[in-house]
Amino acid sequence: MEMHQANVAGPAADDGLLIARRRRNRIRYEAIQFSIIAAAIVLLILFAIAVKEGLARHGIRFSFSFLWEAAGFDISEGKTFVFDGGFWPAFTEFTSDRLILQAFITGIVNTIKVAVLAIVLSTVLGVLLGVGRLSTNWVVRNLSFWCVEFVRNTPLLIQLVFWYFAVVLHFPPIAAAAKFYGVVISQQGLYFPAVVWQGAGSPLALALVAATLAAVLGLIFGKRGSIRWICAGAVVLFVGVLFATGGIALDFPVASKFRARGGIGMSPEMAALLLAVVVNTASYIAEIVRGSIDALPKGQWEAAASLGLNRRDTVNEIILPQVFRVVLPSFGNQYISLTKNTALGIAIGYPELFNIYGTIANQTGHSLEGIVIVMMSYLILSWAISAAVGWADRRLAKRGATR
Repeated sequence: MEMHQANVAGPAADDGLLIARRRRNRIRYEAIQFSIIAAAIVLLILFAIAVKEGLARHGIRFSFSFLWEAAGFDISEGKTFVFDGGFWPAFTEFTSDRLILQAFITGIVNTIKVAVLAIVLSTVLGVLLGVGRLSTNWVVRNLSFWCVEFVRNTPLLIQLVFWYFAVVLHFPPIAAAAKFYGVVISQQGLYFPAVVWQGAGSPLALALVAATLAAVLGLIFGKRGSIRWICAGAVVLFVGVLFATGGIALDFPVASKFRARGGIGMSPEMAALLLAVVVNTASYIAEIVRGSIDALPKGQWEAAASLGLNRRDTVNEIILPQVFRVVLPSFGNQYISLTKNTALGIAIGYPELFNIYGTIANQTGHSLEGIVIVMMSYLILSWAISAAVGWADRRLAKRGATR
């Protein structure tokens, strides 16, 4: 009886010791992490104090109060937020009487605008080039290969200058602008059809918009394939009803002798920067996709062929779903590099964040404060991209694990 009680008490005591050891290890780990973070913050504060004192000895005042001064200069394109006393800030064009803080916001908006478009377009183009590198068609395979190799082995700045001076500025003048399915292409820029909201006073239109947003959320966060298909169909249906009832409409650009009216415009500088960044990033994404496809077991191709699947269906249904679960972290690195590469827009006069910082530094003399704002802005954008890619990666991993 005593031996039985000892045997029962022994495992219980061991479990208690194990739990206590794990608790001590966790506390030690968290204490180490907290100490590292605290030391980094202290060093950063000491560095900031040393810099401020060094500037003070030279008669330079380190302060961010200049952000609330009038800018005194215009920006060729871009909008900013204006707080006019309402509940929501207005989003309007930047003018010279706006604050310097609003000028920085304009630069951030222009940077995000190019970055978001470039991320979407470079992903599509990069995947196509990566799959094309492995095509059985000799022309497609070699054309994809030489496109990727040429772009990867030339500096992005040179590519940007090429796209701007050799391509975009050689578009036809606005009076003889090229028109392609509602898109107007000219030296003054590119103009695209825009969706215009016309249902401000219609309860039906507002209800349809709310239902569309709910369906989009279901499409994004739905856990079952059937639910996502239903939500996708609902989005198409609700948008179609909005068009049919006049809640929204398409505004097509119309080119006249001197300018284009209607639609949404893209300046020549933005078009050149977007082309350069998209093509450059797509070449790296293509190599990531090609390497990931090559890394998959060759038996999957053979198994798909034995089931009667052609090469296109094999790539779409079997290969690419596995590749995307592997390459997302690498894609995130390229997206972050793409966002930072938009700073090269200063070479052709596109008013992105770094370009506007240069103007502000020349106007106010607060170059150090300005570069801190620029660095923090790019850091926050990089964190946002990392968080979005991490969320997508975890979601794909969860879906793959539950299948």
